[in-house]
Amino acid sequence: MESECIFCRIVDGEVPSVRVYEDGEHLAFLDANPRSEGHVLAIPKEHITTLDELGDEEIAKLFVVVKRVAEALKERMGAEGYNVVSNNGEIAGQVIPHVHIHVVPRYAAQESRAGFESVLPVDRKAKSRLEEVGARLKIQ
Repeated sequence: MESECIFCRIVDGEVPSVRVYEDGEHLAFLDANPRSEGHVLAIPKEHITTLDELGDEEIAKLFVVVKRVAEALKERMGAEGYNVVSNNGEIAGQVIPHVHIHVVPRYAAQESRAGFESVLPVDRKAKSRLEEVGARLKIQ
C-alpha cells in the first residue's frame, strides 16, 4: 500500500467509498465524481501504477471484474451501453497513480453517445443516492 494513494486508502477502509464488488485481489466502487449515474472504478487492491505493470493473468482477472460490473450496469441500472476507459501515465490523463478501469454506463437520455470525452458530468448526487445506486449494483 502507498500511504499517499487515495485508492490504497479506500482499499484499507480509511477513506469511505460505495463498494459494488470485492474479492481478495480487486475492488470496484462508485466514482465520487461520476460521468453518469453508476460510473464505477475497478482496481487491483495491490498498488500498481499503470496497466502495463500488471502481468497477463492479473489483467485477465481485473477485466473479469470489469465484465461483471458492465453486466450489472445493464441488468440493474438499465444502461444501454458503456465505456471502458483506463488512462495510464500523467500524459494520458491519469490523475491517480494506481491502475483503475472506468466503467461508465451510457443511457439513451444522455445528449451524446459518441464517446467517453463527450459524456457530460452529472450533478453530484447526495451520498444517500450513491448508496442507493451502490446497493442496486452490488455484485455477490
